[in-house]
Amino acid sequence: MSNLETNTVEERCESHPDGGGIQVLGAREVPLGGPRAMPVRRTLPQRDRSLIGAWCFADHYGPDDVAKTGGMNVPPHPHTGLQTVSWLFTGEIEHRDSIGSHAMVRPGEVNLMTAGRGIAHSEVSTPQTRILHGAQLWVALPASAQDAEPAFETYAPDPVVRGGATVRVFLGSTVGSTSPVRTFTPLVGAEILLEPGADITLDIERGFEVGVLVDEGEVQLRGTTLRWAELGYQPPGESLVALRNTGGTRARLLVLGGEPLGEQVIMWWNFLGRSHEDIVGYRREWQSELRGAAPADPRFGTVEGYDGDPLPAPELPNSRLKPRS
Repeated sequence: MSNLETNTVEERCESHPDGGGIQVLGAREVPLGGPRAMPVRRTLPQRDRSLIGAWCFADHYGPDDVAKTGGMNVPPHPHTGLQTVSWLFTGEIEHRDSIGSHAMVRPGEVNLMTAGRGIAHSEVSTPQTRILHGAQLWVALPASAQDAEPAFETYAPDPVVRGGATVRVFLGSTVGSTSPVRTFTPLVGAEILLEPGADITLDIERGFEVGVLVDEGEVQLRGTTLRWAELGYQPPGESLVALRNTGGTRARLLVLGGEPLGEQVIMWWNFLGRSHEDIVGYRREWQSELRGAAPADPRFGTVEGYDGDPLPAPELPNSRLKPRS
């Protein structure tokens, strides 16, 4: 998914000091696009936290009535230095990219695209979709993999049922389930359904930090209540993630965790790099490819099959990056 904000700012993403307790983060609403601007709720990055492990971007959207908003129609756009992780609850999205991948994103099946040195892709909700509901997530690649070759994978995890909890592990390992999808740093990603009154404890690496994003209902993370669209952050040091549904309806949530990246990265628009100069260079190359002036070995390539023009990059800010407090 693209970041379609026109007033895009560069952000230096880094870990923040932890107080040892659960931090509760709200979301801000951002228009994604479409004829009437489908809204999404963005919980990462934000002022109080920009990374959870290597997870660096989280958009949570829907249930969205496609007839009212026009659904998702994101033209071809570039990425560098990251992996996109698409997870749907309802609906269907058509994915096309510049390495020739053509796939449908469906509920219960993760689609992971590795940008590495550079890739372009488009995302369009299919005509039969009536309600669109899901999450679009990004993972920062470590410096050692920043220029990895682009790739695309899909995986449909089998559900693990424990009492009133159903878990689908789409990245990493927990509750005895392991995803085969490749990541470049230790990560975990899972969807959990919790029936009213149900609880579950996930096993994780003690060095992981963890985010819990609530999609439906209300849950407690280590005794701290998280409500709809809130993201709860658990710092490293625990080997368990204890979750309980304290509400009267089913709860659905995403668990996103990983080993702290330990590196500073800069995100601007859809690019992730290590310096201001990286971002300037990526933008220059994308704009050059749009003008048909690409070199013999273009960084981003062409998305075949999309009916429309690619997205031009926004203007860069007039000043260099300044670290966020």
